[in-house]
Amino acid sequence: MNTLALRVAVAIQSLGQAIASKFQDEEGQTLAEYGLIMAVVAVAVVVGAGFLFRNAIVNSFNGATNCLNNAPSSSAC
Repeated sequence: MNTLALRVAVAIQSLGQAIASKFQDEEGQTLAEYGLIMAVVAVAVVVGAGFLFRNAIVNSFNGATNCLNNAPSSSAC
């Protein structure tokens, strides 16, 4: 009788540990999923900013190019 009770107790304990490990694995997956979502949002923000400030970026590079091309004749850049 004692052996049966011990086996039942061990089975219940191992079942509890198996259930707990499943919940711990899901938390890790959730963290990874949030990380992927944040990466997608960050890429979207960078691409959106590139489109939004496209003209300003192009004008800045054109100004720098013009300044470098005229460097020997002018020092007003």
